[in-house]
Order: sequence, then structure tokens, then C-alpha cells
Amino acid sequence: MSARPRVVDAHHHVWDLSVRDQEWITGEALAPLRRDFTLADLEPEARAAGVGATVLVQTVTVAAETPEFLALADGSDLVAGVVGWSDLTAPDIADTLAALRELPGGDRLVGLRHQVQGEPDPDWLLRPDVLRGLAAVADAGLVYDLVILPHQLPAATRAAAALPGLVFVLDHAGKPPVATGRTHPWADDLRALAALPNTVCKLSGLVTEADWRTWSTDDLRPYAEAVIDAFGPGRLMFGSDWPVCRLAATYGEVLDTARALIEGLGEGDRDAVLATTAERVYGLR
Repeated sequence: MSARPRVVDAHHHVWDLSVRDQEWITGEALAPLRRDFTLADLEPEARAAGVGATVLVQTVTVAAETPEFLALADGSDLVAGVVGWSDLTAPDIADTLAALRELPGGDRLVGLRHQVQGEPDPDWLLRPDVLRGLAAVADAGLVYDLVILPHQLPAATRAAAALPGLVFVLDHAGKPPVATGRTHPWADDLRALAALPNTVCKLSGLVTEADWRTWSTDDLRPYAEAVIDAFGPGRLMFGSDWPVCRLAATYGEVLDTARALIEGLGEGDRDAVLATTAERVYGLR
């Protein structure tokens, strides 16, 4: 019997509400998330699912969060990489990134992210000051995670075309409208982004774009197939989006669903989605 393949969870979060509020957790629907979620909570779920390494991703646009996450990673044998936040528009962004690298756990800084989905300007990524910041991210040898909504995909494509030396990682497949069953224009815009070689996509977050109560693997399949077709397994990586995924599914259910969505791929391609793409793109140890 062959050994169970290794798994890298390329996208999860943690937060401690006694340290900092998560202002986005509002309303009755998100109430299950209004509590602390720590690495101690994650680890048994991840280990039980066969996950051997993870990437911890920013949640708020607060500079202090990134050093905290690096320190967490430094003390963890599970967190292999951190995607943090820093103000891309700051004139000293390059110095800030260099300073982060010198902190405890600084060797685990693998990328940056900004909550572009919350920016009212659909072309925020194309602002000159943002593009300068993104160029500094590339110069630092980091990648850039895109958390965007479908209508922001065209601007992301133009930004990626303008900065071919920077790898852009699309979180949650660009948040397609799974609950509606529609794939267009999202699928066309997704293919335009994927046509650029410096782009990668996460097979993550789909369960919470579906109906949380009634979703099935078949509901997600058209979106997963579009992503696989556009990017290919070598530019696709699994992410749990824990603990946000808990609104719709357990950690194990999310991973089992991802496995079901890629079961038609060859063994090497499945391994790429579940581990090796993330290891390569993020430079994980």
C-alpha cells in the first residue's frame, strides 16, 4: 500500500480577539467566527487530515499583525510560510520588507496581501503608488496574494502583465458566484489572468461562496474545472481557508472535497495541487 501523499494547506488564518478585533466579523451569519482561533485549535484538525505544512495568511490591514504571525511561525513546526500585510503605498516599503525579514520568523515571510476586495476603486491595483509597492515586493523575492472579487479580475490581469517579475497568487479562485450557479463573466476573466505565466491560483474558499447549508461537491465542480483548465495543476494549490470554511464545512470536509474535485487528474498532478505547487511558489522549507 502506498503512503498517503503529503498535503500543504496554502491558506489559513488565526486570530485572537483579545489582541485585536476582527472588524469584518459582523452580523448573525458570521457569529460562529466571533471567537479566538489559534494554532492550537488548528493543529489537531490539520494533522488529522494529513496536512504537514501550512501558509498563514493575513486577516487585517494592521502592520503589527505580520510580526506577530512571523513569531507564531517561528515557534511552530506546522506553519512553513506567512503571507503578511504592509502598506504597499508607503515610500519606504522596501525597507519595511527588509526589516520584517530580520525579525524572529522573518525567514518564513513568503508574500504580502492587501484586502483589495474592500477597495471601492476597481482599478486600485493599477494605481502608480500601488504598482511601485508591488515592484518592491518582487524585488524582495516575495509573492503577492490577490484577494479580490470577480469584477476586479481585469485590473489584476493588467497589474500582473505590468509586473512580469512578480508572481500573483489568486486567492479563492477570485470568489466566483457559486451560490448562483453562474460562471460568466468570471470564467472568461479568470482565463485572461491565467494566460499570464506569472499567475497562480488557490483551490480554496469555494464552500463559502456556495450555499453554506446545502452545497455539494457537484455545485463546486464547474468552478474547480474552470480553474484546473485555466491554470493547470502546476499553477494550482489547495487551501482550507480555515477557520472561515467552518461556516460551511469542517477542515476534513474541505480537504476531502478538494480531493474529489481533482480525482480525475494523474497522481503527479494531484500531488502538485495538494503540495508541490505551494512548496515551489512560496519557497517553503
